[in-house]
Amino acid sequence: MTMLRDPSVKYSAFPQVPLANREWPGRVTTSAPIWLSTDMRDGNQSLIDPMDAEKKARFFDLLVKCGFKEIEVGFPSAGATEFDFISGLVKNGRIPDDVTPQVLTQSRADLIRTSFDSLAGAKTAIVHVYNAVSPAWRKIVFGMEMDEIKGIAIEGAKQLRDNAARLPGTDWRFEYSPETFSTAELDFSIACCEAVMDILQPTTDKPIILNLPATVEASTANIYADQIEYFCKNLPNRDRAIISLHTHNDRGTGVAAAELGLLAGADRVEGCLFGNGERTGNTCLVTVALNMYTQGVDPCLDFSNIDEVIQTVEYCNNLPVHPRHPYGGELVYTAFSGSHQDAIKKGFAARERQNDEKWEVPYLPIDPADLGRSYEAVIRVNSQSGKGGVAWVLEQDKGLKLPKKMQASFSHVVQALADQTSRELGAEDIWHAFEGQYLATEAKRFQLVDWSETHSGADRIFAGKLTIDGMQRSVSGRGNGLMSSVIAALSESGGPVMDIVDYSEHAIGQGSNVQAAAYVECRTADGKSLFGCGLDTDVATASVRAILSAANGA
Repeated sequence: MTMLRDPSVKYSAFPQVPLANREWPGRVTTSAPIWLSTDMRDGNQSLIDPMDAEKKARFFDLLVKCGFKEIEVGFPSAGATEFDFISGLVKNGRIPDDVTPQVLTQSRADLIRTSFDSLAGAKTAIVHVYNAVSPAWRKIVFGMEMDEIKGIAIEGAKQLRDNAARLPGTDWRFEYSPETFSTAELDFSIACCEAVMDILQPTTDKPIILNLPATVEASTANIYADQIEYFCKNLPNRDRAIISLHTHNDRGTGVAAAELGLLAGADRVEGCLFGNGERTGNTCLVTVALNMYTQGVDPCLDFSNIDEVIQTVEYCNNLPVHPRHPYGGELVYTAFSGSHQDAIKKGFAARERQNDEKWEVPYLPIDPADLGRSYEAVIRVNSQSGKGGVAWVLEQDKGLKLPKKMQASFSHVVQALADQTSRELGAEDIWHAFEGQYLATEAKRFQLVDWSETHSGADRIFAGKLTIDGMQRSVSGRGNGLMSSVIAALSESGGPVMDIVDYSEHAIGQGSNVQAAAYVECRTADGKSLFGCGLDTDVATASVRAILSAANGA
């Protein structure tokens, strides 16, 4: 088979929602929602190799550390392994007092009873019952009419009520999902939820959680937001319900759907860390939370050490976090492109001069340091990189602050090396290239052995011992300054005739370990630019070495 040239014969556009005067487009998120991690249930059931008890315990501890107050710990009716782990959390006192465990079950009497038994003795717990309500499921999966489907929801609600009465030692809370909400008739979803509320009699002090899942993402995110706003505006006793979102990523917009759903009136978001889940996954809670963070809203979750979070998630799921995953991926704070590198470098330089804490660095929507990442890997070098990236690496790794023209000149050396090796260049590669170009004395024509300086009126006289073409020689030169006298000594000894165009210097390090770095740009008689660098504990010696470095470039 091939792709259809007229896909409308097979697929239909998703219908619009009859929502007049929609309000969500004009709203702004100002506070965090209630978060529910479903990594240990929805995430776990989508793994090739589901987590064992040790991995589930490690994942649970991670979620608690990150600040989740509601955690879906499993599907206890699925088997003894799930049941024993969940009941073990309760019996062993592993659940903090401010954390509420949740379990999921289909709307069947025996499964609901097992679910309650798994959490018996917990301080507080949520039991989540669901049944599918959309036309495709009614017709194809169940062969039922609307009244029969609503009857399943009603029976499930009765079982929730009766099992809570059977185990009064726990503060039981209830959640109901009209599963496949996103592809169901809105008024029918409301009718099912209203029927469940009639049985459970929630109050404003103890509301029911109504979860409205995009079980399969089938529309653009704005239509899902319309569905949520329509539901919120038409649900009787809306103040007695917490509206929860459970978006999937089939169209690649699970995060957007969750964000717009919150604007549309929802109170809670369910999902997984880094978007694990069935098919293309659940909404990524890390992304939704840190999107809020970059807008100045406290997400009430802590990802200060995002690498530790990633390591635990990858170990427990046995799945990698993509290198380009928002906020957490290995490469998301890395620039290889020359223009990106230059902008980031300038952004960090501007930040050092600013007087407030406002973050404004090009290409970086968040400060990597807030998530425990260092700045060392922000700029990395390959064949696509430019002078800014090379200069950044040298400054971060060695403390060298190359002048702009020297950056451009040296970047050609690095570019050639990158093309030759066909790989990314590390800081060590770049440093070795810099040493070979400007600092190494072995096999170079001019090498400094020793030097001294005297004054004769306004002139300064350089007297030095140099190795020139492998032979040690005494040289001298006169000029109006130290560097001009060094250039004179070189030209009188067979070296290039040069003029100084630019010179700069700075200190590297502090205290007794401080070192001077000197940079010089010279121009030969035929107009060629030569660059040199000298390093020494003495700034004058560093400048002499810089002149010799430039001469060696001839």
